[in-house]
Amino acid sequence: MESFTPWTLFVDVGMISVLLLIGKLMRVKIKIIQKLFIPPSLLAGFMGLAFGPQGTGWLPFSDNLGTYAGILIALIFGALPLISQAEKSESKDIKSMWAFSQAGMLLQWGFGGLLGLLVLGKIWDLNPGFGITMPAGYCGGHGTAAAIGQAFSQLGHSEILTLAMTAATVGIIASVIIGLLIVKWGTGKGHTSFLSDYSDLPEELRTGLLPDEKRGSMGSASCSSISIDSLTFNFIFVSMIALGGYAVSKLAKIWLPGFELPVFSCAFVVGILINWGMKKTNVSRYVCPTNISHMSGAFTDFLVAFGIASIKISVVVEYAVPLIILLSSGLLVTFAYIFVMARKMMKRHWFEKAMFTWGWYTGTMAMGIALLRVVDPGQKSRCLETYALAYLFIAPVEIALVTFAPTMFLQGWGLVFSSVSIICSAIILTLAFIKKWHL
Repeated sequence: MESFTPWTLFVDVGMISVLLLIGKLMRVKIKIIQKLFIPPSLLAGFMGLAFGPQGTGWLPFSDNLGTYAGILIALIFGALPLISQAEKSESKDIKSMWAFSQAGMLLQWGFGGLLGLLVLGKIWDLNPGFGITMPAGYCGGHGTAAAIGQAFSQLGHSEILTLAMTAATVGIIASVIIGLLIVKWGTGKGHTSFLSDYSDLPEELRTGLLPDEKRGSMGSASCSSISIDSLTFNFIFVSMIALGGYAVSKLAKIWLPGFELPVFSCAFVVGILINWGMKKTNVSRYVCPTNISHMSGAFTDFLVAFGIASIKISVVVEYAVPLIILLSSGLLVTFAYIFVMARKMMKRHWFEKAMFTWGWYTGTMAMGIALLRVVDPGQKSRCLETYALAYLFIAPVEIALVTFAPTMFLQGWGLVFSSVSIICSAIILTLAFIKKWHL
């Protein structure tokens, strides 16, 4: 096996970049791909899987594709604290969105864990954490799938990375295909507030190419290029935060032998501290959240492409039957929760908020935003503003779930973890109705 060098990374990134470009061209030219809103990163990942070492072997990818996911997710989570620019929204809207989103997330984690332990694990010889690959891939997307997979890999269970990445890939496909079918049904039934006909969608949403008059700025420059480029200046903070997370993770391993703190979790905490320090020293005025948001988007595109291309088909085949049951059950429960509870908890623009949540709960935040733009092109529902503020309270719970789930399931506490998640979900919904946040 050829040793890893910087040129190995260069070749891997170069090849996946070519596949991303081909995926983009496919999105622009092929009508069925446009109709299904399939992102180029997904297409690039499938091509990497088909033509890489797991497929025909035509593309000489290295054995490190799975490793890149761990690095990219650290950069993505390191960027998150620098991006949040939530605007004001009504208090009840924020509370109802928080309760709806948080309860659904906990339900998905609890359901997946219980299904894996109490049903699938009794039939097949499975890893105790098998069930949580579903919520890690669905609600978390490829980023959380990578984080969970890396955590389990550090504890000696590398198959979870492939299973979680597979779940995330299935989730994106389901979010798009089922999501668009729901949109067509919703417009026909009159549930949409801003879209009267599915065929009215603008062309740029289908092709992904913006016309001249709709192109916006990708950020503002805060540094003179004679000293340092503004993009470099912004990237410095993201990479510094990710490195800080890596250092904290390694130090924690020294201080607490046998306990692994995921790098991405540490990066998120380091990012919060650095962002606080920058605001206190007025440095934050020179950091552009828009620039950093685009960087995070680029990291995510590469993460999805690398993540899918690194899927080990042999592992998927080995766990095919329980995985199909797990993922199908997860979709049914998620669908039932969203489209029953959205009507009850969000009286204004419930369908638009439900579509955003469907995209987020099954695919990625980007897919949620894409589906929201389909049903609410002018963003009149203020769904994103409300969610941005609600997510300030959701994020710590999500980080805690991903951080502690691997250790708890492998230490035999999976049943407690899952049960507590379900109970907390029920408590949150009960509190929301008692407090009348849904009115």
